[in-house]
Amino acid sequence: MRLNDRRELEAELVGADPRSDLAVLKIEAKNLPVVKLGKSDRLKVGEWVLAIGSPFGFDYSVTAGIVSAKGRSLPTENNENYVPFIQTDVAINPGNSGGPLFNLDGDVIGINSQIFSRTGSFMGLSFAIPIEMAMDVSEQLRLNGRVARGWLGVIIQEVTMELAESLQMPIAHGALITSILEDGPAAQSELQVGDVITYFNNKRIERSSSLPPLVGRVPANADAPVRVMRNGSEIELLVNIGELPGDEQIRQSIRPASTDEPKVNVLQLTVKPLSDEERQTVGIDKGGVLVDTVEPDGPADNAGIISGDIISTVDNKSIDTPADLTAILGELDERKSVAVLVHRAEGPVFLALKIDE
Repeated sequence: MRLNDRRELEAELVGADPRSDLAVLKIEAKNLPVVKLGKSDRLKVGEWVLAIGSPFGFDYSVTAGIVSAKGRSLPTENNENYVPFIQTDVAINPGNSGGPLFNLDGDVIGINSQIFSRTGSFMGLSFAIPIEMAMDVSEQLRLNGRVARGWLGVIIQEVTMELAESLQMPIAHGALITSILEDGPAAQSELQVGDVITYFNNKRIERSSSLPPLVGRVPANADAPVRVMRNGSEIELLVNIGELPGDEQIRQSIRPASTDEPKVNVLQLTVKPLSDEERQTVGIDKGGVLVDTVEPDGPADNAGIISGDIISTVDNKSIDTPADLTAILGELDERKSVAVLVHRAEGPVFLALKIDE
């Protein structure tokens, strides 16, 4: 490690956390400069911030900009988003990563982490790890050599305006549960597929991406209050949070599907029953029907349903056979929009279905 007074020291790796892209290094030295830590949660959008780093090898370079957003989600290749990034327009380039982000009081409020770019260089979007999260990760690495995060064990998606209408919600917000993982904490709770988590640990969930960081901060085996919207009503639950397992241990529990004659219904699609073998391919234990064909420009096509999808619930009611689907659809004449849960190879997803009048 090279310091600003040109001393070069050998550093020991205390620990690293790939999920946050942070590591703790230890060096033996005296007269080391220190920085004052600030509070990123006090940052306001539009506030000026400064970055110091060595972009392209130019040491001690300072760039300035404003905070563009807080709590920004940047999913990884494993579709995880446990870091609520600070987004700025401070110029960040190769060599800036790991450098401090200062407020105008000279306090460090973030660690510059990455950029969004199609060229490999700065294009106006840069992201920093909030200093509170960085220090929490640092403390855990220093004390335990690893980072433990809370885990709920659900797969979620964004609540669109169309889905909000179908779920009888006046405003689109929260995280919609599309699947509950086997043996996860949610599977041991009263949470259900189709629930919309609107508050977690007494904090409002605006977007689905804001839920994982909040869950990640809860210690394992602690109880957290969860408020959900279910069938148009708010329900208060208490969920015991587990510890996030390693990547290789996380498995989605879903399963796709066909044997009888295809059935046609008002959705302008045909469906078939599922065989056990077809269910296993997408992780469904029971029920569901396989979409065989979809008529162009029909209600199913407009909702985004495609051939090969497996429909398991409509309006939070389970579909076990084509007859179930027909029966449930017959009860929806008065409804403008309903939520349909479909399973695909990439995972389950809710779609907002509008019935033709």
